[in-house]
Amino acid sequence: MVVNLTHFRWGILFSHPRDYTPVCTTELGRAARLSTEFSKRNVKMIALSVDFLEDHHGWAKDIVAYNCEESACCSLPFPIIADSKRELAVALGMLDPDEKDKDGMPLTARCVFIIGPDKKLKLSLLYPATTGRNFDEILRVVDSLQLTAGKRVATPADWKPGNCVMVPPSMSEEEAASLFPAGVYTKDLPSGKKYLRYTPQP
Repeated sequence: MVVNLTHFRWGILFSHPRDYTPVCTTELGRAARLSTEFSKRNVKMIALSVDFLEDHHGWAKDIVAYNCEESACCSLPFPIIADSKRELAVALGMLDPDEKDKDGMPLTARCVFIIGPDKKLKLSLLYPATTGRNFDEILRVVDSLQLTAGKRVATPADWKPGNCVMVPPSMSEEEAASLFPAGVYTKDLPSGKKYLRYTPQP
């Protein structure tokens, strides 16, 4: 199957250890519920596991059934790549050496790759098999990446859209005043250094 990214500027590839497993099912269910939010941000989501296409089709029905208990979304709004030969997983470094199937073959880890409009990797995350991903956090990261790609700002810890952002330390006070007419606010620190500068989100 060829996945067309022509109509999307951003992409997310997230891999899963196995089909028909509990944590993976909750993850894909959550991703499906948030699919409209990712679409609003012009993000294409693609999943991957090392199982066969037939397994994906059957598993997708389970994901939909689980998902419909909590949401009106009753279809899987993104493809799942069947990487049964592990070609993509090997090429992208997605295999977990500590997690193996019944034949002793390594499974894919819980990887997240975010690709920007320039087709370059913007972020990679790796979760252990026992820990499900937080897709609200992934959505927040997308918001930060998209904001900072277009504006010369940075986002602080726990930032959410609409919160104040930070002025890069490399930017002079004069340039900051020119770029951010809403004002720049500097936090006084014991060191006396003026590097903690905030401005309303542009």
